[in-house]
Amino acid sequence: MKVLVTGSNGLLGQKLTDYYRTRIDIEYIATAKGNDRYSNQTGYTYRSLDITNKEEVETLISGIKPDVVINTAAMTNVDACEGDHAGCDALNVDAVKYLVEACNKSNTHLIHLSTDFIFDGTHGPVTEDETPNPLSYYGNSKLKAEQEIMANCNSWAILRTVLVYGVVNDMSRSNIVLWAKTNLEQGKTLNVVGDQFRTPTLAEDLAQGCVLAADKMAQGIYNISGIDYMSVFDLVYRVADYFKLDKSLLNFSTSEGIKQPAKRPPITGFQVTKAMRELGYQPHRFEDGLAIIERQLTQLTSNNSI
Repeated sequence: MKVLVTGSNGLLGQKLTDYYRTRIDIEYIATAKGNDRYSNQTGYTYRSLDITNKEEVETLISGIKPDVVINTAAMTNVDACEGDHAGCDALNVDAVKYLVEACNKSNTHLIHLSTDFIFDGTHGPVTEDETPNPLSYYGNSKLKAEQEIMANCNSWAILRTVLVYGVVNDMSRSNIVLWAKTNLEQGKTLNVVGDQFRTPTLAEDLAQGCVLAADKMAQGIYNISGIDYMSVFDLVYRVADYFKLDKSLLNFSTSEGIKQPAKRPPITGFQVTKAMRELGYQPHRFEDGLAIIERQLTQLTSNNSI
């Protein structure tokens, strides 16, 4: 079985490489724009791929003819999308159209990553049947991609996720857990929103969801997230508590008080019963996810000091 992953330099992409490079029954092809940033470049093939280039996408997929493409590539900086509509559309919408066309020609199953930001956040946690109503340009772009896949792709699964956190050797950008831990360790005061609610997702769990969907050639929409529902403030508080950091540095704020360029849905979070029942998905509890990150950070520090 051939599995091709786009965006393999990202957090989720590297977690998928962690897994697939050890599967002797899988021919794994990692792709991303530019050079491979994965630390141990054995056990798989790497190909440079700019998914915003239609010809590159068609040539690579028609040449490899993978059984499954897992599309983890996206412009996910919500505020950057608000200020760069063209860049957001190129990566989040147009590139998905190219992937759909190429996958259809090669009889390839497409697994696409989507987001809770396609919803308006009036209530949660929500099921797969919730009606989308995005508040931001980013959310709108991800909804357009979903609609493109559902309308035109021959074989597909859409995996929606929420607030992914984790650690890899070469991080292109931070995430909420690492941001909180690093800043609190430096003694910085943090203003954290307490009126946004999520089900934060460990990167390993999201990778598990992708692998299960690929193995089963799952069809349709699946929520893949954590199972602990909390405010963003509570999330940061729990990070501080777990790592024994100063919780007095945390200031409760509102979304209005933070004033981010893009509007966020106040309440999301997912119910993952469908994925647990149909795919065998088994997410970690939040503190168990923090324990995994603690071990990985210790290992990275040890490796870098050798």
